[in-house]
Amino acid sequence: MTTLLLTHPSFVAHDTGAGHPERPDRMRAIDRVLTHEFFNSLVRAEAPIRADAEEAILLAHPAQHLAHIKASRAQAQEHPIYVDGDTIMSAGTWEAVMRAVGAGMEAVDKVMDANSGIKNAFCQVRPPGHHAEAERAMGFCFFNSAAIAAHYARKKYGAERLAVVDFDVHHGNGTQDIFFSDKSLFYASTHQMPLYPGTGSLHETGVGNICNAPLRAGDGGEKFKEAFQTRILPALHDFSPDLLIISAGFDAHRDDPLASLQLVESDYLWVTEELTEVARRHCNGRIVSMLEGGYDLTALARSVVVHLKGLMEA
Repeated sequence: MTTLLLTHPSFVAHDTGAGHPERPDRMRAIDRVLTHEFFNSLVRAEAPIRADAEEAILLAHPAQHLAHIKASRAQAQEHPIYVDGDTIMSAGTWEAVMRAVGAGMEAVDKVMDANSGIKNAFCQVRPPGHHAEAERAMGFCFFNSAAIAAHYARKKYGAERLAVVDFDVHHGNGTQDIFFSDKSLFYASTHQMPLYPGTGSLHETGVGNICNAPLRAGDGGEKFKEAFQTRILPALHDFSPDLLIISAGFDAHRDDPLASLQLVESDYLWVTEELTEVARRHCNGRIVSMLEGGYDLTALARSVVVHLKGLMEA
């Protein structure tokens, strides 16, 4: 059993313009470090554009949201447009968005197939997805790839309990919004608070399926681990997922320019190992990890390295 890496050159073609933190160089930085011989055992595949992707999007988003993003595509062919204050669509965005959705779906197919030889998968994609609410694109995100993957796993494979764990420094308001009233969907998040987008407090619990563990500016690995050990991991074990999806944002790193948490690479390795143990106990090791944030290029690349190592050595 091995780890699958899904990515595609189109993720570089999503052009967010000069000075935007969610930029194509994020992909290039990761590509460079993944040339190391340690990663030769990865199974590598292209993130696909799938004929059933729009059908899957409609499991998590209403038809009017899909129609809005598709309509924006035509305008963006002529010049980049803003679909939100910081969410930019360019000529290359639609393909990148659809391949990001397709990567999550393809990863689900592989990890749910006992004969595939794939135990877990990492989707090296952009744009990210966890801020995309059911009816709104925001925070660099158009469609919520993690939430779509969860709904797709439920519909296609009959998975009864789907969990998303999010350690991006920004709260995944979109995933929480989509999951909020469904007891079969579990969402847990560590994030800096107060910070964009302003959600993620302890009292936001959905129908008992939402577990937020906010951290304060300046918190580091000790507080991060405490949040997982006292809140998230016990709740996740209690939920006992059939599939674990990770919203893997690396912008809680101490070098990231968009926030003030103080995590380092060893913290990301630790949390990856903890989550792979949960998956081993409850869902035969099945994990789909989706790249979210991470905006210091060096910190992002080094953090992805340890995250992938944790997945590969599970």
